Amino acid sequence: MYQRIRDLREDHDLSQEQLAQYLNVHQTTYSSYEIGRLDVPVDVMGKLADFYGTSVDYLMGRTFEMKPYPKK
Repeated sequence: MYQRIRDLREDHDLSQEQLAQYLNVHQTTYSSYEIGRLDVPVDVMGKLADFYGTSVDYLMGRTFEMKPYPKK
């Protein structure tokens, strides 16, 4: 999971600071998410999935399918 959120950030040419601002956390907190020092809270996972247009399952490494699930 941690590698996926880092890879997505880098693929979008974003800094940790930019993502931290979007998530309303400190840069050091976001960095701790990427290296696995802190577990990513559920609400943050949802925000990241929305931001990148993917599913939480993809972020967690449970699927290789990037597209989000259809909304009901």
